[in-house]
Parts: sequence; structure tokens; C-alpha cells
Amino acid sequence: MNATLPTWAWNVAKAELGGPLPRRWLHSLGVSQRATELAELVGGDAALLVSAAVLHDVGYAPRLAITGFHPLDGARFLRDIHAADERLVRLVANHSFALLEAEERGLRAVLEAEFPLLDDQRLVDALVYCDMTTTPDGEVTTVASRLAEITGRYGSDSLVGRFIRRASPDILAAVGRVEAALAAQPR
Repeated sequence: MNATLPTWAWNVAKAELGGPLPRRWLHSLGVSQRATELAELVGGDAALLVSAAVLHDVGYAPRLAITGFHPLDGARFLRDIHAADERLVRLVANHSFALLEAEERGLRAVLEAEFPLLDDQRLVDALVYCDMTTTPDGEVTTVASRLAEITGRYGSDSLVGRFIRRASPDILAAVGRVEAALAAQPR
């Protein structure tokens, strides 16, 4: 794995989240740890996955929260301030089926225009898996528990609750594909 990109990503994420949002930082660290566990699964894209994992929630940083939609705010920050790799920015922008939440927020056209979906399903699924099997405190959890936790935290009738309800089948399918690929790996 190329250590340069993940080290840079870790430093950026820590600078933006470590102080103002320590719990979000713990989650990001946990998601990046899950990503390191998938290195064999994604091969040459391991550094990219680990970097996207630690940066996926950077848009929550108070100074970056322009639209209030963290995937879009984070991706714009990475693109505009850091001139980050396009694939990295697109993974952050579209992590965990963000397009469905963007639609709930009236931002789908904006997200699609600025950050088209990455066509590498393996990487997209891997990031969903890492995010959706990590608690807000950075611990490993099941996807079912994570979905229930998100719904409980935001409320089932909230914007995020509606998004999670709509995205759940896609999230479960993505996690299932990663778990099947992990199970098929030689031990």
C-alpha cells in the first residue's frame, strides 16, 4: 500500500475532525481500520480505500459545513482546497449511497454534476461496508445494528431516517457482496 496518500488523508481528517468533533474522528478512524482489513480485496486500490475511509465524514467539520450535506461539503473541500485525487473525491462525495440523501435534500443534481458516481463497484461497496459496520465510536458492529443506530439517533421520520430507510436495501446488498468476497478469499 502506498503510505503517502493515507498519511496525508489521516492528517487532513485529524486536523478537521480531531478537535471539534472527537466522536466523528473516532468513527473515521474505525472506518479506516476496517478499510485496512480489506486491502487484499481491493488490491492496488488499498491506499485509495483507506484514504477515502478516513476522509469520508470530513464534511461534518464545522468550518467546512457550507451546504449542511457532509458528502458534498467534504468532497468540495478535498477538490477545491487540496486538489485531491478525483477518485478519492468521488468516493467521499458518494459514500454510503449519498445520492439518495442528496435527493432528500434537493441536491441530487448538484452532487451528480460535480461528482459522478465511481464506476468501480468493488471500491464503492468496500467503503459502504467499512462505514456501515463501524459504530459512531469506531467499534466494529453489524450492518443491522448500524442501520438501527442511525435511525434511532436521527428518528425514522427525519430526513436522514427517510434516507436510511430508502438506502437500506442497497447498503445491505453492498455489505453482503463484500462479506461474500471476504468469505471466498483463500485463508
